[in-house]
Amino acid sequence: MPSKTRAETEILHNLVHQIPLATICYEEGAINDGKRSAAGNVLLLYYAATAVFLILDFAVGFNVRLSFLEPFPEARVAYYGICFFCLGIMIWRPAWTELIGAFESLVTLVALIFGMGMRTLVPTDRMLESAGGLVTPQEIINFVLAGSIAYVAWRHGISRLQAR
Repeated sequence: MPSKTRAETEILHNLVHQIPLATICYEEGAINDGKRSAAGNVLLLYYAATAVFLILDFAVGFNVRLSFLEPFPEARVAYYGICFFCLGIMIWRPAWTELIGAFESLVTLVALIFGMGMRTLVPTDRMLESAGGLVTPQEIINFVLAGSIAYVAWRHGISRLQAR
């Protein structure tokens, strides 16, 4: 791959600085020389486990990671796609791992809170007729697993941003 000219580098630098999150990621990569922290490696493994969660969800029917999206299969597929996209970016730019994890984890936390809140606070007729209860064991496992990892990733990412 040919190296970039000085003009191309300056154009890229100026474009990146027009987008706040991209600016942070770009500068973070320049500071860290592309190194990923130990916590970033754990986060990378969690995103790599998306393939396992996907197989468990669609092949086995055991939805642990996204039970809050159980009624919306298209949204589950989109979420898995976003997780794979995040994994790809983390592999491509290791220094961005914590920042991407922080942003995606915040989205996950909000979705979990709304998903669990709607499920427990606004029961539907279908939930009451099925006698399955308001919250299933899969949803509790999902809430604890995904919520814990998302919270840790979010806190770690935020602390890295504050340290800058």
